[in-house]
Amino acid sequence: MGSSRGVRVVVVDDHRLLAEALASALKLRGHRVLAAAAPAAGAAELVISRAPEVCLLGTANPAEPGAFEPVVRIKRERPQIAVVVLGPVPSPRGIAAAFAAGASGYVRQDERIEGVERALAKARSGEAAIAPQLLQGAFAELLNPAVQPDDEGSRLLRLLTPREVEVLVRVAEGEDTRLIAAGMSIAPSTARTHVQRVLMKLGVGSRLEAAALAARTGLLDRALPGASSTAAQG
Repeated sequence: MGSSRGVRVVVVDDHRLLAEALASALKLRGHRVLAAAAPAAGAAELVISRAPEVCLLGTANPAEPGAFEPVVRIKRERPQIAVVVLGPVPSPRGIAAAFAAGASGYVRQDERIEGVERALAKARSGEAAIAPQLLQGAFAELLNPAVQPDDEGSRLLRLLTPREVEVLVRVAEGEDTRLIAAGMSIAPSTARTHVQRVLMKLGVGSRLEAAALAARTGLLDRALPGASSTAAQG
């Protein structure tokens, strides 16, 4: 039997430099790194052919569809290989997707090397390797979702200051710069600046686009709780 140290591991990450740095750090700590690679399409094949005890798989976008396709393939062809995902602070969907694909653990990219080692050892022994606070955070968010996954309106609303929200509401109601300035008791030049900032933050090129985006994402309904949107539903 292997000791509590010395895990046989393959390291795969989106960034070759990170994969090689991790591999070096693990080698220095007595682990047997069979390969370190940037994940091309061949990541799963590499892991399957080297047959490590654990694969450490880095991903930049855990919630992206297909992010864990290599995990699914590895587990299908070599169920005995444990996979630990190394990723950013994930959304609950990211964690759920990793485990649903068959991963044994999830470690944050900013974890210390000791934390990565602990995760490798746990995964090798068949345990789930995930920090309790990550799980707590995921469950808390699942029980009290701050933003629905498709809630673009809320995301956009958080980009705007309260004044910019008021400007957007007025733009959506068809007010021109002069009316906005009068209604908000500000100079027309200030109103124009606010409008430009709103367009820039929303990533649109015109007031019409801003109004259309606000209506489509329900941004106005959130900006005016209880108020019915002035755009009549057609």
